[in-house]
Amino acid sequence: MAKNERSVLVTGGSRGIGAAAAWLAAQQGHAVAVNYTRDESAAQAVVARIQAAGGRALAVQADVADASQVSAMFERIDRELPPLYGLVNNAGVVDVRARVDQMDAARLQRMFAINVFGSFHCAREAVLRLSTKHGGRGGVIVNLSSAAARLGAPDQYVDYAAAKGAIDTFTIGLAKEVATEGIRVNAVRPGLITTDIHASGGEPRRAERMAPLVPMQRTGSAEEVAQAIAWLLSDASSYTTGSIVDVTGGR
Repeated sequence: MAKNERSVLVTGGSRGIGAAAAWLAAQQGHAVAVNYTRDESAAQAVVARIQAAGGRALAVQADVADASQVSAMFERIDRELPPLYGLVNNAGVVDVRARVDQMDAARLQRMFAINVFGSFHCAREAVLRLSTKHGGRGGVIVNLSSAAARLGAPDQYVDYAAAKGAIDTFTIGLAKEVATEGIRVNAVRPGLITTDIHASGGEPRRAERMAPLVPMQRTGSAEEVAQAIAWLLSDASSYTTGSIVDVTGGR
């Protein structure tokens, strides 16, 4: 297929793993919708980089926890970009370190609204466009999980780990549900990655502090995670669905 004839939406695409994934999707020849919640300037910087390299990109604002905003975002992509081909469910949050007995309802609502419900909202809209059952041409969904789903994140953020455990189950179930409808669904499970998300949880040096726990004795980069996402978006992974790819340095 010719360059920029199909689109990929990357949620939380203004920074970190999302920004790296948006860049690689553009390098694969896709038009890219770069979703952001608040930081428009960061999203526009990702768009400008893609455009400067000859690609096509669009910054699209939406809080993925809000189903109506998600619907409006997809409708804008329908109007302004080529037909959707891929969704990277990357938008996510952590919170400050806490035990479960210190977590209030507002924290839990936010954690699951963005990390779980947001992925469901976006996947629903994507399936409605991609599924051959709905007249689509097929496509790919890549969800972002976390090694925390396996490790539990005790004394840090069990709520985040539980939300990412839900993403693992969601990935497997949705993959089976749409396997005959032209859609592949997989997940990438990053480990300790050097991104801004640690600072938003109050520990900007967390990844470096915990690096000795990794068999490879180092943190990973957003680009290393994005390479796995790019492979799952590509035809090179055409027989891969319902898989969860660890990018954890062996942890």
